[in-house]
Amino acid sequence: MVKNNPLRGWQVDRASMRHVGHDLQRPECILAERDGTLWTADARGGAMRIAPGGEQRLVVPRASAEPAAASDFDSRYVQSQGSLPNGMAFLPNGEIVVANWGTDSVDIMDREGRVRRLFDRIDGQPLGKANFVLRDRPGRLWLTVTTRMNPWTDSINARAADGYIAVIDEQGPRIVAEGFEGTNEVRMDAAEEWLYVVESNARRVSRLRVRPDGSLGLREVYGPQRLPGFPDGVAFDAFGNLWVTLVMADRLVAITPDGELLTLLDDGNPDATRALDAHYEARTLTPEIMAAACGTLAPWMASLTFGGPDLQTVYLGSLRGTTLPSFRSPVPGLAPIHWNEDFHA
Repeated sequence: MVKNNPLRGWQVDRASMRHVGHDLQRPECILAERDGTLWTADARGGAMRIAPGGEQRLVVPRASAEPAAASDFDSRYVQSQGSLPNGMAFLPNGEIVVANWGTDSVDIMDREGRVRRLFDRIDGQPLGKANFVLRDRPGRLWLTVTTRMNPWTDSINARAADGYIAVIDEQGPRIVAEGFEGTNEVRMDAAEEWLYVVESNARRVSRLRVRPDGSLGLREVYGPQRLPGFPDGVAFDAFGNLWVTLVMADRLVAITPDGELLTLLDDGNPDATRALDAHYEARTLTPEIMAAACGTLAPWMASLTFGGPDLQTVYLGSLRGTTLPSFRSPVPGLAPIHWNEDFHA
């Protein structure tokens, strides 16, 4: 066991949490700039820019500038209708590459909200549910696709292993690993030797060794074989702990370098979570059961990002929240690849 892990015995102090932003729509992914600016995915087809002082500016295509009309749970969360930016990553010039969950595409958006389609097919086939995108130091983009099933919720009971990972480099997009159950967020360790992959429907995190040519090695489970919920977002801290959000159960946990699981925050509804887990095991989950499992701080907790000048402020994203809950961590996060890039020059 690694000694002196700053997370062992520590939990989030709910009383000290503060909420950043207001009237957000589906703030699934959060990007933090070094100057304190935050960008969060927005269901109106772009992103919300939140300045260090709290001022907000909705950055979306002009046709999407008006607030999205209210829609029912099935249309918005199950059928995923319309443009729904999900995972995001900065390009070196400050533009944002977007995995669009609603349009099943990968797009690029500039800082004025102009969007262009990068691609929506791979190997001649429709892309599927584009979930997350990550940029590495060599400049490659790593894309996850959760499933090709529609609606995506059907893939949970089916335990469909149709999720995959693609890499985008000078050769274009290509699939480099497949057979995942609900591929979600991916992260790399500090040395970028391993790619850590959330398999939401299998309730586990896997990892694959990254080869110099962008291919990936064999897959192995990282940490527990089964997590106590559906993992969604992940982020490494500087100590090597992998922080993981459990969506719907609305818990925040961490996998230590020893593989130990620590609970950092539990905001779930116990009765609804028990029902969710029972129906998951029986493969009888319905959207209604999933909708009932929801916390209050960051409803359907989805992502997490380390920010602030010392990278010790944690921001929580969600699928059904309207703000970004934040709190101080006892250990900083890993500096993101864009941390020293100047987008304002």
